Amino acid sequence: MNDQVNDQTELKNMGLKATFPRLKILDIFRKSEARHLSAEDVYRLLINENVDIGLATVYRVLTQFEQAGILTRSQFDNGKAVFELDDGDHHDHLVCSVCGKVDEFTDPEIEKRQYKIAKDYNFNLESHSMVLYGTCADCDARHSSKNHLK
Repeated sequence: MNDQVNDQTELKNMGLKATFPRLKILDIFRKSEARHLSAEDVYRLLINENVDIGLATVYRVLTQFEQAGILTRSQFDNGKAVFELDDGDHHDHLVCSVCGKVDEFTDPEIEKRQYKIAKDYNFNLESHSMVLYGTCADCDARHSSKNHLK
């Protein structure tokens, strides 16, 4: 079966009609090199492909996909919501406070510590997320080179 048929089946199984905007936006997430996309990122990618889907439709589809469990929304301190395909794997995030780049990481030791802390506090942990903020290597290098030129 091809990807288009799989996507149509997946949407139908989630109770969503397989409309062109939904299929196209799902395709954008499946093919994008960037794993975390904002509504504006999706809209820009659609424009680059000469696909006429409005920004309001993009927001609506992203919300529907989030509600259906296809996408996960993250809202970091920069205020911009980003979406990623929900593959069921837990991971945490590193967010650059300069350019907004988001990277993922997993660390079994951190996971164990979080559950131990919850247990120590007699706390029933249902879910958690960890976001580390700092400067990515690219932004750090640009900042260092600017200071070096002064």
